[in-house]
Amino acid sequence: MLKPSLLSLSMVWMLLWLPDYSAGKRNWDYEPLSTKCESSNEDMVKLETKVERVGRDEYAISATLVVNFDMDETTMVESYGYRSSSGNEEDYKLLPWSIPKQTFEEFVEEYYEKVIFKNLHQCSNIPEKKDAYPWPKGTYTFDKCIVAGEGMPEIAPEGYYKILFQVTGQCDLTFNPIVKVTTKTDLIG
Repeated sequence: MLKPSLLSLSMVWMLLWLPDYSAGKRNWDYEPLSTKCESSNEDMVKLETKVERVGRDEYAISATLVVNFDMDETTMVESYGYRSSSGNEEDYKLLPWSIPKQTFEEFVEEYYEKVIFKNLHQCSNIPEKKDAYPWPKGTYTFDKCIVAGEGMPEIAPEGYYKILFQVTGQCDLTFNPIVKVTTKTDLIG
């Protein structure tokens, strides 16, 4: 039988620990498997990406983005997510998680800080929201980025996810990562 002090200590620990792991945090982990990038004019915009192993069980994405044109009111942004339980190309189904087609300025106002900046500022030299429109020309490096999931769904079923992120206008750029999502496990299970 547990002594009262040990029992009360374990109850306090559970009360402090459980809320931290049960409310408002994503329940999934991911492993980036591949990335694909296409530019309609690499003199105007070029994106090179690679998946890198950064630990025993951890992978990250590194990239270099070179922007040599003004992202103005004609520049449009959109993003769509697809999921497959098998990873086969023909099995991917469109998800309701998306960023509808909109001007780059609208994208900066609505999504940039909540999703892009919060997940990538610690591993890159991207500008803060106040400096993101108009987007400064230059070279942006992303060094072993591991997305924390800020601004993303808390719950995601296991499977393979393909994201299609497109910028269109004077020049078209497509970024298409594929990741494998698994359910997070903690000390209890």
